[in-house]
Amino acid sequence: MNKIYNPAAETWSEILKRPTKTIDDIEVTVKEIFKEIQKKGDEAITKYTSIFDGITLETNEVSQEEIKEAIISISEELKEAIQLAKNNIYKFHSAQKTERITIETTEGVNCWQEKRPIQKIGLYIPGGTAPLFSTVLMLAVPAAIAGCNEIVLCSPPDKNGKINPAILYAANLCGVTKIIKVGGIQAIAGMTFGTETIPKVYKIFGPGNQFVTVAKQLATQFGVAIDMPAGPSELLVVADDSAVPAFVASDLLSQAEHGTDSQVILVSTSKTLINAVENEIQSQIADLPRKTIAEKAIANSKLIFVESNTVALELINEYGPEHFIICTENDDFYSDGIYNAGSVFIGNYTPESAGDYASGTNHTLPTNGYAKNYSGVNLDSFMKSMTFQKITEKGIQNIGKAIEVMAEAEGLQAHKNAVTLRLAEIEYRKSKQENRVKTRR
Repeated sequence: MNKIYNPAAETWSEILKRPTKTIDDIEVTVKEIFKEIQKKGDEAITKYTSIFDGITLETNEVSQEEIKEAIISISEELKEAIQLAKNNIYKFHSAQKTERITIETTEGVNCWQEKRPIQKIGLYIPGGTAPLFSTVLMLAVPAAIAGCNEIVLCSPPDKNGKINPAILYAANLCGVTKIIKVGGIQAIAGMTFGTETIPKVYKIFGPGNQFVTVAKQLATQFGVAIDMPAGPSELLVVADDSAVPAFVASDLLSQAEHGTDSQVILVSTSKTLINAVENEIQSQIADLPRKTIAEKAIANSKLIFVESNTVALELINEYGPEHFIICTENDDFYSDGIYNAGSVFIGNYTPESAGDYASGTNHTLPTNGYAKNYSGVNLDSFMKSMTFQKITEKGIQNIGKAIEVMAEAEGLQAHKNAVTLRLAEIEYRKSKQENRVKTRR
């Protein structure tokens, strides 16, 4: 890791730069595949599954028999762990439900807001050497709580034409309605346009490599929403001498093993801790099965010493980490002052991996600095807020004149007329009623 001492504020943007890659060549490929799948549907899906995954499938739909086999093949220990995680995720996301908000803004003007589920949701779950069945829980559980009608899951098949059984088990457990054996760009394109076997969805969730990331961004050009811009995993730890160096090193390595383009950063007011963490990283990394991946990620990462907590917090807010761990004597200073982070982990016994799996919070988070303006996935990610209003005769009389004045000032006469006609009709009936009363007298 690169050691940096007391960097000047004007150098922070360069020091904190993510190891991102150019997308120019990727974008050309993604657009070509999208175009072909839009025209040819499953025929093109089959073609690209053969090219990228090395397998030709008779059908890309996962059968009930395959799900049953997956359930049998999973150990009871793993099933119990997944169930525990699901329960905690369910509890945390269920608590995010909100009731209808109703207000009478002016006498006779009633406004309210209600939330409705997004009806068709697409989940992308990476396979490969690290099949992220935990992401199934993070996405399918809140989707089910929200009440989404269709939850479609796409994940790439292995060389035997199978999806990892833990992914299938979690999907079945969480109420996924359809599982498709398709990965990469072709999966995102399939859910964007719809094919003979892949339903078209309204919003796509889930992580992926740079090809999937660009494909999701392209999907937005065709009327499909996405959870957030996403990129390589990242973690920033702020720690002082109250932190346990072995714990800090293990957290940094937990993100470094995700991919060679992951980035981990330690910010500290203690040079002693920085040196101790560096030694621990070298010791722990030697035993990791994904050592080669972690080593490349560590090469992109930083150990940064600053003189004060105030400077440290300013630097961290400038970076906007996906994951932020606080292990200091004054944790409240950082937890109260952090504005730009996807998810925050506080104290020596709160590893980032707890949030990845079983604490209950969601691990689908903004990366690449998007924590400055995006939230991580939550229950509202699967819902839309809709506003309603009902105005009585008294209500339109109370706000009608203001509407007329404003509409006329903007030069929108039809807007004004929509109110004027109503006010005139009310006045006409009122006048007619008064005349009847006079006649009776």
